[in-house]
Amino acid sequence: MTDVVATNQTILVVGGGISGMTAALEAAECGKDVILIEKNPSLGGRVSQLYKYFPKMCYPTCGMEINLRRIKANKRVRVMTLAEVTSVTGDTGNYSVDIKHAPRYVNDNCTACGACTAAVETEFDDEYHYGLKKRKGAYLPFFMAYPQRYIIDPRLIGTADVDKAKAACQYEAIDMDMAEENLTLNVGAIIWATGWKPYDANKIQPYAYDRIPNVITSVEFERLLDPMGPTGGKILRPSDGKEAKDIAFIQCAGSRDHNYLKHCSRICCTASLKQTTYVREQYGDDGKSTIYYIDIRAIDRFEDLYHKAKADSTVNFIKSKVANVTLDKATGNPILNGVDTEGYNRYSTPHELVVLAIGMEPSVDFNQLGVKMAVNEHGFIENDPSNGGMFGAGVATDALDVNRAVQSATASALRAIQVVNQVATTEGG
Repeated sequence: MTDVVATNQTILVVGGGISGMTAALEAAECGKDVILIEKNPSLGGRVSQLYKYFPKMCYPTCGMEINLRRIKANKRVRVMTLAEVTSVTGDTGNYSVDIKHAPRYVNDNCTACGACTAAVETEFDDEYHYGLKKRKGAYLPFFMAYPQRYIIDPRLIGTADVDKAKAACQYEAIDMDMAEENLTLNVGAIIWATGWKPYDANKIQPYAYDRIPNVITSVEFERLLDPMGPTGGKILRPSDGKEAKDIAFIQCAGSRDHNYLKHCSRICCTASLKQTTYVREQYGDDGKSTIYYIDIRAIDRFEDLYHKAKADSTVNFIKSKVANVTLDKATGNPILNGVDTEGYNRYSTPHELVVLAIGMEPSVDFNQLGVKMAVNEHGFIENDPSNGGMFGAGVATDALDVNRAVQSATASALRAIQVVNQVATTEGG
């Protein structure tokens, strides 16, 4: 991408998740030139890591396939993966953006045959599966990854595995001479669709995520259910690989708490309600889900999920903020301790698996990045005139579900289009 050309009629979209893809496509399909950059090796973002998303329980592969088909068909969208913004200068309609573009070490000759993966031996924690399984040092991030090209982990540089991968590749696709590039782009508007990251459950010490193997997070639970995930779609305990049929869901794990995340992430309750349907899907009447909650926040059409869960005999609701989680060493079961705030009864209840409904926090700290964006106290981008021709999209602006994130991205594309249209009018006049 060293030959990429951009002008003040170009819109830069930062972040290649569902919001960034939507914003880029909406702008491009309105006739605007768009550069879409993503720091990871492929597009897709957090949505690609879900098993299903609500309210229709769709598989992400469906929406991904449609968006990728639109991107491939639209010559106005240029995609750069492994790319990050390092600085932004300028003003509305005339921004200068410095971008660091990391090497993939695999060129366009790659056919995604997988021979390089079979040849190498070194393994690393798989980021796509939140470290629940290993991946090879030569890998395709996930089966629908775009671009559909493998990548060589830079930690393989200088090892015998690089030679093995080269020897296995019939297409001379592995190029270890690739180097980091630094590019400067001139663009008229910028859409920050930088998404979110799961709150670090290690910080919630009372819930013992770092000490009890059978305490996992809601995002990790999603990966367990994926048939292509670390357990082949089975709900298995990390400690011993046994099936977990009695599962506890702890709501507001670190959220709405001045010690951790002050805000409500809005989707956590609905996510857990959704995940109880996974348990029923897998075990029928033999499964058991228990939701420990402060209050259930499932609004609008998501309320149907709540009523469905309430009517399910395998789902139990306990109104309580769990005080702490301890370990039954004999069974490996986590024990939830607290007080039921409806009956004020103390409990110490063992479960086979505990799922922490962790909150969302912005993935980018704009103060640290050195970009002047108006953000609220939680770090989410504000819709503020001081941002000029820069706009937030999706979960970069607030904790949102997929539907609302896509709506936000469409709105950001329209705002960016107005900026470059005004520039064109001014220059033309």
